[in-house]
Amino acid sequence: MKKSYLLLATVGLLLFVNCSQEPIASTIDTEASLENSISQDLLSIDQINQIIDKELRETGEFDWNNTSDQVLWSATVHGKNLLTIGYGNIGESFSTSQNKSRLNISKNSILEVVQISEKKTKKQALVEDDEVLNVVDVVVENINSITELRKRKDIRYLEPNGYSFFTNTNYPENQRSSSGCSQDGQTLNSADYRTVAPGSLVSWTYDKHNITQAWQHSTGANVTVAVVDTGISPNQSLLGSNFNDGYSSGRTVQKYGTFIDSNWWWSTNIDGPNDRCGHGTSMSATIASPRNNNNLPVGVAYNSNLVSYRATEDVVLNDYHERKGVKNALVQLGNRSDVKIISMSIGYPWSIGNVKDGVRYAHSKGKLIFAAGGTSLDFTNWYPVIFPASMSETVAVTGVTDSGNYQQCDVCHDGSQIEFTVVMERDNNNNRTSTVLGFNNGQSSYVGGSSVATATTAGIAALVWSKYPNWNRDQVLQRLRQSADLYPYKSSTKGYGNIDALQAVQ
Repeated sequence: MKKSYLLLATVGLLLFVNCSQEPIASTIDTEASLENSISQDLLSIDQINQIIDKELRETGEFDWNNTSDQVLWSATVHGKNLLTIGYGNIGESFSTSQNKSRLNISKNSILEVVQISEKKTKKQALVEDDEVLNVVDVVVENINSITELRKRKDIRYLEPNGYSFFTNTNYPENQRSSSGCSQDGQTLNSADYRTVAPGSLVSWTYDKHNITQAWQHSTGANVTVAVVDTGISPNQSLLGSNFNDGYSSGRTVQKYGTFIDSNWWWSTNIDGPNDRCGHGTSMSATIASPRNNNNLPVGVAYNSNLVSYRATEDVVLNDYHERKGVKNALVQLGNRSDVKIISMSIGYPWSIGNVKDGVRYAHSKGKLIFAAGGTSLDFTNWYPVIFPASMSETVAVTGVTDSGNYQQCDVCHDGSQIEFTVVMERDNNNNRTSTVLGFNNGQSSYVGGSSVATATTAGIAALVWSKYPNWNRDQVLQRLRQSADLYPYKSSTKGYGNIDALQAVQ
């Protein structure tokens, strides 16, 4: 089985190499001329990708707000003419009783601009009007619509949410990604686990964080952790009908879906909660698989409640329906008073406006949100911390080896936004990573990268919140920091380092 890494992606990151080898069309003199051009020539996908790649390499960031009208319009056209508009003042991701009236006026005025420019009725122009967030999706075909919208002061961002950076001449538009996906089971090496009563396997990585010792004080009971990912396998009963088994009892598992598996933006058919990838199953198992006598890996918080959202097809948010699915999952979780922790081992190279708004909404409701710092191929490790781990509203986590000197895993991203690290890879054998419950009944497997590091940290947070149920998010986060190796100092790339779970729950 391939490791279930948060890839950026095997398909997608090869684009960094492929794009740099392809010259820009001779009709365009330089990259600068592309940025400054206001012509109505439609740029190719490869031309747009080269502009994106250049900015990523030079600044580590990319923002559609910094591109020309031509670039934004071209990307919108290539993205099935879908344009996402985040309206309101800077920072107004969602409406409140104080600003609702003003925002409704602003939204209707923006839609009127689109209708006039596009010569469409509201029904023809409007794809989605979010009920909670200050976001609308519209159909745009005319570059003048972009120009007119950019004149307004009540728009936070315009983004071509149907466009994917992971699409070029080598990877056609209709090819779907499978990054981080695997359903294969693996036979575990006996050196990579030990057995605890009543017959569960403890990953070798747990001992690097004193997780089993922490179980003497807390097992995650009465804390609900949500996983926004690819769902849970219907073939894994230990994350379903047998969720309460052995030492794991009195808890609940709930499964939802917000992802629409369709190439057509107008489709509204939610695909359901079942994992077809494998990544979401691994992350959910890392957090909450039961402690029983089945001789299979146990989760970090084996008595916690679990809520799973199939919000995406794989770990790379390169599809309109994936971005929309994650946004909707975050809003729904934000509205649930029982959910305290959200784990997101998914991402994208740069910020996605509607997902950012969803994160901010969930954060405003007191949720502690963990996000993966990023995992990729070793020759693309120059890339910094990915989105949404790059946001201040999330807690970014990455993986390190067991070398003892905070050596990042071969495929893990790090940077200034990283808050914590988790040991998840043997320094002398990078094929030996965390052990985890498999996709199918009776299976076990290995999983690595910043994905499992994030899920592990979410599980430790559940142990802390279970021990101190009256604490708020900030108190739990501060306890995690105080229990980490490097505290009170913070590394420029590894944050506060490895958490000692035992210290955190004492």
